[in-house]
Amino acid sequence: MIDIVQQINATHREIGDMPVADGAGRSLLLRRVYGAAIEDVWDACTDPARLGRWLGTVDGDLRVGGTFQLQGNAGGEILRCEQPHLLKVTWVLGEGMKTEVEVRLSRSGDERTTFELEHSSPAAVVDDLVATYGPGGTIGIGGGWDLTVLGLALHLHGADLDPATWENAPDVQAFAAQACHAWGPAVQKAWNTSDEDIAAAVEFGVQHFAPGSEQS
Repeated sequence: MIDIVQQINATHREIGDMPVADGAGRSLLLRRVYGAAIEDVWDACTDPARLGRWLGTVDGDLRVGGTFQLQGNAGGEILRCEQPHLLKVTWVLGEGMKTEVEVRLSRSGDERTTFELEHSSPAAVVDDLVATYGPGGTIGIGGGWDLTVLGLALHLHGADLDPATWENAPDVQAFAAQACHAWGPAVQKAWNTSDEDIAAAVEFGVQHFAPGSEQS
């Protein structure tokens, strides 16, 4: 069992404006400090063998300029790889639009590492989606990245995870649902969403991770 409150509070969340290659962007930023050396965190994020133990199977030409595919998830091009501080890739799910993910690591002591993950999408596309459908999709994406940040934390602390199944555990689903609630204030601040609309958007995200759960 995971301590849901502790894990939720361990991550900082915000909506930013990190640009993409083609211009202005809108981004989701997650920041957390891990109790592990930067070399260990870097290895966990870049070694295919270790990625397969918490995130999933990664195939491809794993070098700058090469491409990757995360099995059952997104793929893209490796744009930058500056050991042990920076990894940047394009991130495309199926036939979806090209987005970008950047992972930044910095030392916070001998055995502590500040981890930042920022996922940026074209600003015009995001703004149009939010104006038309509301920010529920953004909250859902944020909740998905929260699971990634949690999975890395568990892996770094020695947990034995099956990438295909661990997210289906009831406590992990409850964590993801609470992560959607945690994204609510950041999203509301970014787009001045009304209380009523942000509540609906959060519930949209929650239902993705925990279908059939009671509305909060």
